[in-house]
Amino acid sequence: MSSPTKNVSLYPPEGYGAPKDRQGNATGDVGLPPGTEVWSADNHISLSDDIFFQYLPEELKAQAPRIWYEEGAYQVGAAGHSFLPPEFSAVLMQYDDLVGAASGNLEARIQQLAEDGVYKELAFPNAVLALFFHSDKEMRERLFRIYNQYMAGLQERSKGRFYAAGLINWWDPAGTRRTLEELKSLGLKTFLLPLNPGTDADGNQIDYASTAMDPVWDEIEASGVPISHHIGETGLKAPCEFNTLVVGMMVNVDSFREMFSRYIFSGILDRHPKLRIGWFEGGISWVPSALQDGEHLYASYLHMCEPKLKHDVRYYWNKHMSAAFMVDPLGLQLIDQIGVDNVMWSTDYPHNESTFGYSEKSLQLVIDAVGPEKAAQIVSGNIKKFLGIE
Repeated sequence: MSSPTKNVSLYPPEGYGAPKDRQGNATGDVGLPPGTEVWSADNHISLSDDIFFQYLPEELKAQAPRIWYEEGAYQVGAAGHSFLPPEFSAVLMQYDDLVGAASGNLEARIQQLAEDGVYKELAFPNAVLALFFHSDKEMRERLFRIYNQYMAGLQERSKGRFYAAGLINWWDPAGTRRTLEELKSLGLKTFLLPLNPGTDADGNQIDYASTAMDPVWDEIEASGVPISHHIGETGLKAPCEFNTLVVGMMVNVDSFREMFSRYIFSGILDRHPKLRIGWFEGGISWVPSALQDGEHLYASYLHMCEPKLKHDVRYYWNKHMSAAFMVDPLGLQLIDQIGVDNVMWSTDYPHNESTFGYSEKSLQLVIDAVGPEKAAQIVSGNIKKFLGIE
């Protein structure tokens, strides 16, 4: 196991600095088995090309969200007004100037990650997540499909170095099937499903756990494509005058419990036993406490629950789920409770909380905790299994 002293050494008293000021420092000698291809299971990419305006039909171009660069960040918006809150833009400014952060610099991105000791990656969106809340659902699906096509082009160009998480229609079963079929045909291996699904056609809040959503889950299950959930949708419940970013991130990194509970206790996984779910950027140390609390609360309320679960709580985690982490010494100390098969390492490049610039230190924690062979599974084998590319 990692010692407390080694854990402390990972957090320099002066902080890490902005990612745009960091550099890769890989030596290539961290003690992994020869031939191990180090993956980051959770990276991010900023859209730098104005793809929605470019690819929408002429009659819809006036409705297109635009992409532009302003004061150190790539924005998404309309009529010159960003959809992003100022706090989000301020964070983007910390890393969008990294040479590999934007989609227009794929080759530089691959090189920059290699200099940090990372050979392959799964990348999630940055600013375009604002489109999850686009009120015109028909347009929303069009935008998602354009994004998927563009990311598939980058994926093909990368020759196996870059994989992208796509976006699908989750509010209409026919649209779910349509977008999943296209996503698979493009070669994308997973999709990002929001933790907050928004409203239906009648303006009612969508409940993932409702039987009304079963046709959507049916389509996802039939596709065989794994679901990805990511932190970042949880907002502060009240204003915070100082250091709002850190307070907000403390809330964001603990945002999976509700959806985790819906999958298990509402019967989603009992009704759809082939679903596979990945939890990204929230670390792994939340898992043992969620399992422990789930077991205790289910036993406490079992006499009031209907329907009953078909399996014990840990079965659903072990069979259906996995989670990604960057720096999680506590999670690694609890790895026997979580399972080596259920965790994936990541850098979170190019975010502030990424390990970019000190990734080998993070990798060393994994090796120290589980040994080289199991570490290779965590930093390479498990993400390949999740994406189905072994």
